[in-house]
Amino acid sequence: MAVVVVSLFSSLVGSSTPSILSKLSSSRILRFSLASPLSSRRRLRMAHTVTRATLGLTKPAYVEVPKIDFSAKEIDLVEWKGDVLAVGVTEKDMAKDENSKFENSILRKLDTHLGGLLAEASVEEDFTGKAGQSTVFRLPGLGCKRIGLIGLGQCAPTSAASVYRGLGEAVAAAAKTVQANNVAITLASSEGLSVDSKLLTASAIASGTVLGIFEDCRFKSESKKPSLKSVDIIGLGSATELEKKLKYTGDVCSGVIFGRELVNAPANVLTPGVLAEEASKIASMYSDVLTANILDVEKCKELKMGSYLGVAAASANPPHFIHLCYKPPTGPVKAKLGLVGKGLTFDSGGYNIKTGPGCSIELMKFDMGGSAAVLGAAKALGQIKPPGVEVHFIVAACENMISGTGMRPGDVVTASNGKTIEVNNTDAEGRLTLADALVFACNQGVEKIIDLATLTGACVVALGPSIAGVFTPSDDLAKEVFAASEVSGEKLWRMPLEDSYWESMKSGVADMVNTGGRQGGAITASLFLKQFVDEKVQWMHIDMAGPVWNEKKKCATGFGVSTLVEWVLKNSS
Repeated sequence: MAVVVVSLFSSLVGSSTPSILSKLSSSRILRFSLASPLSSRRRLRMAHTVTRATLGLTKPAYVEVPKIDFSAKEIDLVEWKGDVLAVGVTEKDMAKDENSKFENSILRKLDTHLGGLLAEASVEEDFTGKAGQSTVFRLPGLGCKRIGLIGLGQCAPTSAASVYRGLGEAVAAAAKTVQANNVAITLASSEGLSVDSKLLTASAIASGTVLGIFEDCRFKSESKKPSLKSVDIIGLGSATELEKKLKYTGDVCSGVIFGRELVNAPANVLTPGVLAEEASKIASMYSDVLTANILDVEKCKELKMGSYLGVAAASANPPHFIHLCYKPPTGPVKAKLGLVGKGLTFDSGGYNIKTGPGCSIELMKFDMGGSAAVLGAAKALGQIKPPGVEVHFIVAACENMISGTGMRPGDVVTASNGKTIEVNNTDAEGRLTLADALVFACNQGVEKIIDLATLTGACVVALGPSIAGVFTPSDDLAKEVFAASEVSGEKLWRMPLEDSYWESMKSGVADMVNTGGRQGGAITASLFLKQFVDEKVQWMHIDMAGPVWNEKKKCATGFGVSTLVEWVLKNSS
């Protein structure tokens, strides 16, 4: 029996593998220490050097870092012993013959050992294998205490990554419900999968399980520790094949969780200064490949970032312009990339204050979701260390508040490329900060830029809460990013960049206004950003206002991190 055990710690920062692990010979063990950026006591003390005091006396609690050991095994399912044996099944797998016996060989074998109880119970529970369906039975007859059936739907190849990540999340939910310490996960039908497909499937399952188990409890007075300690993945590859893939999965998950915690942190804790501090800590943790440069107000004035500084002017918390740079530890650089994230740690709307039902002002801490994706990707890449690629991570962090020093409707601001903007809506502030960030990115000599922002409600209206809108004039860049999203399982949809809509963005007193008409708001916002990108640079804007937040779970999703990491790797040599 080949086994690989990978410990994935569900929190944030990285450290080296403990030396004691090298003494184990029966199995290969990889550990990923992921300390939380806002839960360390030492970091809390440092945060006070940035902010005067934490408003409301709220401080993130220290959270003990949990871990999950993943093992790749090739064993007979009926021999597995543990708390929950979870089987991913498609609708086709649930088909039965004229004798009400499963046609699928794995389900038939399990059902035979259970004396037909599995088939009987699935009928009683009306379980058909549809996506989103799951049921857990406590049936005697096997070594495991419970059997779980997780529906995969038809499991079309185009949605495989998201389906298998969903399988992992469903297993995590079941494990929480029954307080399982160990579970096994397998597929009823895996014979047709290639070696590469099995690796991607196992990676998606592991990712879904880790992210499903993770709960951000830093701001709760009481929290329950997850009981899940180990997961056996059965029938999807040997130790040698899975070891590298599961380590990569752990690195990406650490970035996703980092992004989630940043977005979840309230605005009275995560100020622009604290966000900059967290970025600097990432660079110091991976100083062999990452450097940090944080620009203060005076430096931003020298660079003539009037558009960005105009947004920041009303807040008592000063802006911080964040620039991290990744360079590979060895070898030449063959591609230079830019990742730009919107970093509004709180958005009141300014003088065009957010009011009325649906304005979601109470959730505007998530207006820095783009920056969380960018910094989460930086953290993951700092651990993965891809060769041949240089990456610039850029965030113009600030708050959009209201005061006598604030930007007014009708004001004209001047961006760092010299273009002037008449501010006809102070609640369209994200694009004003991104304007100077995009100019800065182009000045770093990058060949390709992706910016991510919770930019418009219009995009949420168009695509709903689960799909991000993609705007780019480059077909080649679109192909690269969509190929990356197929691996990550994150949902993107390409939207048009209709140049004729720019007419609504023209100003009588400046080069442009910052908002057009009500119609096509996500498109005109993208056309605005395009004005600040060098024509020689391939550029893409991702409007992630919908998928940044899970309304049902009332927490951040970490959206964007996985796709960005995959994209960078596709550009590495």
